[in-house]
Amino acid sequence: MHRYFVVFITTPVDRAEDMAQHIIKEKLGACVNIVREVNSIYWWRGNIERGKESLLVVKTAKEKLRDLVDGVKSIHPYTVPEIIAIPIETGNEDYLMWIDESLGISQESS
Repeated sequence: MHRYFVVFITTPVDRAEDMAQHIIKEKLGACVNIVREVNSIYWWRGNIERGKESLLVVKTAKEKLRDLVDGVKSIHPYTVPEIIAIPIETGNEDYLMWIDESLGISQESS
């Protein structure tokens, strides 16, 4: 079972900073990288749409994943926000332990 995840979230450019702050303050993620502007092309209600968005790259632990999804959906302006979690197979053990420490997860419960 995977313990850590990278989560991709797209958001309007003007909401990226607030959403990242919310994720960190609520301890839903240990770190959020903001890719300020990406060009998105996507299907929406039968049409091909285009727009500029920001991409949030969140590092989190399995224990926080459901709360992260629910928390982002509760403040996200999109009807169907993109929230995609990809498991981390391996990484710098010190960094992974830092994720737990940042999120208040004890090593005994992991």
